[in-house]
Amino acid sequence: MNAKGQGDPGEDHASRGGAKSPCSDMKRAVAKKLIERYFYQLTDGCGNPDCDNQNCASSGKVTNLTPNQAAAQAIQLFSQEARLCDGTQPSKVARTTLEPGPASLAKSLPVKSVNPTCSDEGKQDPYLTEAKLLDIIERCKSEGSYSLLIRTLGEVFSCAKALSLSFQKTVKNDSPLAALLDRASDSLLRPPGDMDKEAIRSIQGEDKEEDSSEPSPTVPNNDDTSIDLPAVRRAFAALWSLPGEVFKSALVNALVTLADNIELDLRVFRIMPGDNMDSLLNVFLIVFEIPMLGNSEYLELALHMLCKALSCFPIVAQAKLARVWAKHCKSRLPSILQALQELITVKVIGGSFTRDYCVQDADTITAPTKVMKILYYASMLAGELDEPDLNIDDDGESTSNDKSGRSLSQIPQDPLAKELGITALDARKPFIPFTDFYNEPLSDAIEMDKDFAYYKSEEPMKFSFMNYAFILTPATKTLGLYYDNRIRMYSERRMSFLQTVVGQPTNPYLRLKVRRDRLIDDALVELEMIAVENPSDLKKQLVVEFEGEQGVDEGGVSKEFFQLIVEEIFNPDYGMFTTQEDTQMTWFNPTSFESDAHFTLIGVVLGLAIYNNVILDVRFSMVVYRKLLGRKGCFADLEDWSPTLYRTLKELMDYTGDDMPDTFMQTFRVAYKDVFGSISFHDLKQNGDELFVTQENKKEFVDLYADFLLNKSVERQFKAFRRGFQMVTDESPLALLFRPEEIEQLVCGSKVFDFAELEAATEYEGGYTVDSKAVRNFWRVAHSLPPESQRRLLQFTTGSDRVPVGGLSRLKMVIARHGPDSDRLPIAHTCYNVLLLPDYSTIEKLQDRLLKAINYSKGFGML
Repeated sequence: MNAKGQGDPGEDHASRGGAKSPCSDMKRAVAKKLIERYFYQLTDGCGNPDCDNQNCASSGKVTNLTPNQAAAQAIQLFSQEARLCDGTQPSKVARTTLEPGPASLAKSLPVKSVNPTCSDEGKQDPYLTEAKLLDIIERCKSEGSYSLLIRTLGEVFSCAKALSLSFQKTVKNDSPLAALLDRASDSLLRPPGDMDKEAIRSIQGEDKEEDSSEPSPTVPNNDDTSIDLPAVRRAFAALWSLPGEVFKSALVNALVTLADNIELDLRVFRIMPGDNMDSLLNVFLIVFEIPMLGNSEYLELALHMLCKALSCFPIVAQAKLARVWAKHCKSRLPSILQALQELITVKVIGGSFTRDYCVQDADTITAPTKVMKILYYASMLAGELDEPDLNIDDDGESTSNDKSGRSLSQIPQDPLAKELGITALDARKPFIPFTDFYNEPLSDAIEMDKDFAYYKSEEPMKFSFMNYAFILTPATKTLGLYYDNRIRMYSERRMSFLQTVVGQPTNPYLRLKVRRDRLIDDALVELEMIAVENPSDLKKQLVVEFEGEQGVDEGGVSKEFFQLIVEEIFNPDYGMFTTQEDTQMTWFNPTSFESDAHFTLIGVVLGLAIYNNVILDVRFSMVVYRKLLGRKGCFADLEDWSPTLYRTLKELMDYTGDDMPDTFMQTFRVAYKDVFGSISFHDLKQNGDELFVTQENKKEFVDLYADFLLNKSVERQFKAFRRGFQMVTDESPLALLFRPEEIEQLVCGSKVFDFAELEAATEYEGGYTVDSKAVRNFWRVAHSLPPESQRRLLQFTTGSDRVPVGGLSRLKMVIARHGPDSDRLPIAHTCYNVLLLPDYSTIEKLQDRLLKAINYSKGFGML
């Protein structure tokens, strides 16, 4: 059989010229493969000690060839159709991708092995390339035996060094063999004997200069890698075209061994020299490209072990992996996330957890969660990020600072986020939606009281999901915040008790006594006095009393207080806030005459509502919650704040014509309307009315315009508002647990209003059961009510018409029998979500009494 395939004499010129036909590509690939085999036959031999081929290193007749000499001679042997040995050993199969460095054609990368036991002293480490794996697959298919494939996968995928050397990129223009392969493959399309002899002589002439230096692999950039990831994917695609049973067990066993050895070195021997970091990253970049990582044995055995090993990586290495994933593996990220989610879900559902052994103690769950954090930040880096200069400067009024200027009450920043220099607030649009990282089975299984104890523990080995809040649903995170708030309340009570014992009695509660007709004034005076004299009192449990009314506040009266104060202070007629025309959202009145104290009050109210687990009927734009967490508003926030204005400015930004001043007639002077409908003007730059918007300054214009509308025009009002909010929340883990859109849910409740959820979660007392006639009639009436009446029923029963985070199933409403049939109206204990319902004899009577109760109940019928 000829060693070189002959080109078709009648081949058209297009094949030899610019355009490449599929046939010519195939011939070129065959040529490259054959030249590589000649090269490695000359340098490594075929492995047969009795070989008599004078062009094979195993025969002893080829000696002292430099890599470049071997490359040139391989070209000549190819053109001569010289003999090729058949007994090539698996480790000597040709490779198409070469290690970096001009003199590294026949050598491996000089990377120190993390697992020193994976190769014998003096023996060349096994490795894989795309061509090498494809060649092995074809040989196994032709022989009908896959033992060579199984052995090779076992050798390479069980050894960190071998795998790190595999699938290396070809360094263009630095590899003599690679250049000659291209030239030789091109010669395949020309008449025989027309080889580029001058190129061969030039390569031979460069030997001395290139051999004078040691191999020097290129060091990847901070977000780059030496692995040829497209080649890895093609190789795995070819591998998985085979029946899985052929190699699955061998690969799984090899991966388990690999992960065991890496974890042992990192955790026990603490082996992590700087030179090895990129090599280990290569290993995990390759294995996480395995397409079936989330299936069967890979999920149960290999993936868990790989996650344990990867979780031992230092933060610097994890950050590097996140950057590489973000830059080179975008399309792979959702598949990796799905595999990790499936692993966690399987382990949660199949686990036997108790108070002594909970999910936080199972490394089969915590290890993939740690890896998911790397993926979480990779998704943010791969998406759309905000400008880096949008942080709100701390004015120092709300919190005390240490010598470095850092807020003493600030939640410690995640180490990986700090290394990467980003937070969730920076991600305008992550590559994978944040909600895809929620794991509901895990969130339901976590006992948040214990997780909170682990979070507060000073023992570093305690794992808390509060430090990995991206995986928790908002409802579960709300429990974590609830425990933090309640512990602070109990701590304040204990301090009050101790002060009373030593003769300095203080009130253990935050008591507010207000009049309904003077609600804002009374609340403002009392809260302002508390904020000035002792701000820590704001962290006590709130107890509200309406002057002249009976009732003990166990939560229900506070709910009504919040509802009434929000209705009054957010009313546009009050002048503190305005309503956006196109969104009906609430915004700060830039021309408000109210003092800063009033805005501080509403900030305190918002913080107290979160602190006391009360949901408010407010409609802020998302930019408000971003600003509360410390980010300025920017152009992108206008899309939610004012969609009409955003579309107009987007058209301006997208316009490419040179006649922009004549087309838009827009200067750097902008107009805005105050609460009274009057038009005011503002110059974004000095002499703004004389400066027209052009192609050169249009981005500056929209940035300045957005900054004025969202920041500067309401700076005084918002600073006071945020100061009041921080008085209550500055020491809570609010910023650690919640993103802006989740804080909106925390404040306003869920937007899903499903009475079926409420019915499924309701309990019955006093003789009622789910099958009682009055109960069945109640739910028939409740489901038939229009949405507005359903909200009034919810408010009558619970004290709030808002849906808590997680849905109505979280309310746990109770319907209790309140005596036999009578003409009395139903009564509600809003503190405990209890509805006292008489056993009405007919559905018509129940509907009549229930509607009267919910429509005329404000201040009455609720205890």
